[in-house]
Amino acid sequence: MSVLSKINHYRRGVMRNLTKNIGKPKSELDIVLVDKSEIKRVLICRPNARLGNLLLITPLVQEVMEIFPNCKVDLFVKGTLAPIIFENYESINKVIDLPKKPFKNLLKYINVWISIKKQKYDVAINVDQNSSSGRLAVQFSNAKYKFYGDLHEESQLVKSDYDHIAKYPVYNFRYYLTKLGLAKSNKIIAPIDLKLSSSEIAEGKKTLHDLVHNSKRTICIFTYATGTKCLAEDWWDNFYKQLTTEYKEYNIIEILPVENVSQIDFKAPTFYSKDIREIGSVIANADLFIGADSGIMHLASAVQTPTIGLFSVSNMKKYEPYDNCSIGVDINLYSKKDYIKTINSILNNGKLNIYSKAI
Repeated sequence: MSVLSKINHYRRGVMRNLTKNIGKPKSELDIVLVDKSEIKRVLICRPNARLGNLLLITPLVQEVMEIFPNCKVDLFVKGTLAPIIFENYESINKVIDLPKKPFKNLLKYINVWISIKKQKYDVAINVDQNSSSGRLAVQFSNAKYKFYGDLHEESQLVKSDYDHIAKYPVYNFRYYLTKLGLAKSNKIIAPIDLKLSSSEIAEGKKTLHDLVHNSKRTICIFTYATGTKCLAEDWWDNFYKQLTTEYKEYNIIEILPVENVSQIDFKAPTFYSKDIREIGSVIANADLFIGADSGIMHLASAVQTPTIGLFSVSNMKKYEPYDNCSIGVDINLYSKKDYIKTINSILNNGKLNIYSKAI
């Protein structure tokens, strides 16, 4: 770990300790019943700039839009990706983005916090209870109802999928709403969703056809990931050989990362773009996506393409793709036969138990 990483790790730890009790003393006090029609303006706080983390809040955004159909939502985030991700979310009013490097953009940083204070909100929501900036934003906001993202122990015990980072914010918010007098909801949580338009999907189909020049079905692979999540070149080389041997009737194309690198040395036809929605539109026209835990893995899931997430070090129950026959697999447990069985099951629209290893 570099010196800068150590400093940031220490800083985050200090801030979490300082902010972890914000909101808790009043969490069960002064709560009154609310008419859903009163909720017109909602602030959702996820001050993070990563593609995956922003995509993973789309189920919560959909939940808020369903519960309060007349509301407009402001997003408090970091970086510049959120306007792209939420481009087709009609209820998003504006994106309030913190600069990634606040000390280099101090004036903008201050203005962001001022804008949160100036706007009157009906509800302010912190997505992740461990986010210091998120808790502070909710506390600082001029909102009538404030939810700090705190865990609900009953849901944690009852819900088998509670640990998933896209789902527990929804479960926690649902519990908070019961404290406001709303009925308890047991609906299935919405999938991660980029909300591609029909024209974007059509353009992605054309782009894919121009790449492969045939009408065969397609498997997309993404061989890159950050840090220790990135699988070795030898692993990918063996896996790619297995795919080309078993699935000769399919196109196998590689989606390249922004770094423009390949763990299989560019042996497959490749697609490269810096446009998140363009990448998503191409993957949306594939029959299957396979890649390690990464933002692009979540992007594949967000365009409703069946996704196999390859996990080696990160928490699979927290980050695995779900819905549309998607599954997370532990590469430390899987054998060659396991992969083939899982892939075949998905390609043939079979049903899988996503919490158990294929045999």
